[in-house]
Amino acid sequence: MKLIIFLTALAILALSPFMGETPLDIQKIFDPEAMEYLLFWDLRFPRVAVAFVSGAILALGGMVFQAVFRNALTTPFTLGVSSGATLATAIGIIFLPASLIAFSPLFSFLGAFSTVLLLFIFARTLNAMETNSLLLIGIALSFFYSAALMVLFYISSLQESYSILRFTMGSLNVVGFTNVYPVMGAALVLLGVVLGYRHELRLILTSYDNAFLKGIEIKKINLILLFFVSLSVGVSVSVVGPIGFVGLVIPHVIRLIYKQSSDKLILPIFFYGGVFLVLCDLIARNLGTVSEVPIGVVTSFVGGPFFIYLILKRRTNNG
Repeated sequence: MKLIIFLTALAILALSPFMGETPLDIQKIFDPEAMEYLLFWDLRFPRVAVAFVSGAILALGGMVFQAVFRNALTTPFTLGVSSGATLATAIGIIFLPASLIAFSPLFSFLGAFSTVLLLFIFARTLNAMETNSLLLIGIALSFFYSAALMVLFYISSLQESYSILRFTMGSLNVVGFTNVYPVMGAALVLLGVVLGYRHELRLILTSYDNAFLKGIEIKKINLILLFFVSLSVGVSVSVVGPIGFVGLVIPHVIRLIYKQSSDKLILPIFFYGGVFLVLCDLIARNLGTVSEVPIGVVTSFVGGPFFIYLILKRRTNNG
């Protein structure tokens, strides 16, 4: 079963760049003079690459958040990082001159990063066991950012409102690898950090008391993990926008398949998170609609029912 899933995932990754509304002549993708060369190397291949690394960040980030907060329903967007990036992007779209609108992704990253710094200021007043308090602060920040975003919608023009709305739905439309490299770097850094702390993560997953008795500095480890997850998510959101539910769905599905604790599933969650978003993008751009379906819509259609299922399952188990 696991081998079949893995081979299917490899097939999805291998075939995705070649599938789309415009058919490709494979023999021409290595001819710089052909249209197929431009379509494959500047559009489709970078798109699949950014989808994979973004999905990997979101899935691995979801696993880390669920471990740190000991809550199966938390995701990388729980602490308001995504909302902060969206608000900052909206500010850039509305107030930047037209000649500088290309710098709006920088605003997105700064919004996410400033949210991380704000959370760390709050975290300094909490002890290691008060992760739920930090979670509630993140939720409160999300509500505040959402309210501020509504104000910006009110004062924006029709074109600006449309641009903001499109950003909130997520988009994998990238041209070339210029925007892919930062997300790829963030994904590799996050993977390295989580692998480096997998021993501490295993103890934290067991219990905070056990981790403390083993000499683990729980607050320090939690803050390091949350920092790198939030930073990586901020980089991803600045390029592809907020894409929900990947960090919720994939960690649970992989745990169901492998039936192991999360600290032993770091690489599978990273890999299948990327494959899942590539698959969702493949669906989004091959529905035959007049315009491409936003990737956030596809992931929400999958993640929404799954989220309800998890809540009902938790209630049944607790009952």
